Amino acid sequence: MSPQPDDLSTPVSQERSRFTLPINDDLFGRFAERAARNIGTAKFLIIQSILVLLWMIYNVLAFRFWGRGYFDRYPFILLNLAFSTQAAYAAPLILLAQGRQEERDRQALERDREQARRTLQDTEYLARELAAIRIALADVATEAELERAVERVLEAAGHDRPKKPKKHKTLDEAAEAVSPSDPTDPPDLAEPSDLAEPETET
Repeated sequence: MSPQPDDLSTPVSQERSRFTLPINDDLFGRFAERAARNIGTAKFLIIQSILVLLWMIYNVLAFRFWGRGYFDRYPFILLNLAFSTQAAYAAPLILLAQGRQEERDRQALERDREQARRTLQDTEYLARELAAIRIALADVATEAELERAVERVLEAAGHDRPKKPKKHKTLDEAAEAVSPSDPTDPPDLAEPSDLAEPETET
């Protein structure tokens, strides 16, 4: 059922035909930025000044001495029209270039804010984890505390303190203990005379 025109609870469709030109906004924006960069340079001002002087000199000489060939006699109305047209187009191009630059700056600022927010969150997470680890380690008994507690229990029970087990020697220490002091000396061998003589039967 289609909505009635008098039914105010249903919004009316506002679809309208829009006339759009097939213009690439990004391409035109790059052109505007290039034009804005060139207009604001000393090279552009020097070239424009030279062209204006040549324009004026040629038209003055052609009008006074030759009487023909000039196309813009004094007061150079055509030159003023050219300057007006240039200003009319230069201002929107510069504004468009500035708008694109502001948009890039805004996006860069948003990325920096997002990165700073993530860094802050990571830092806070690491700080909380370190605090939790410190709290957990504060309740853990050390080896010395356990030894003292065992000693106190044995003393209260009347037993002697247990002897601490000897530390195991490393492989190098064990090898030094087994090997002779001078590795070049041969091991001491028993003399032949010291050997027990076999008993002879009588």
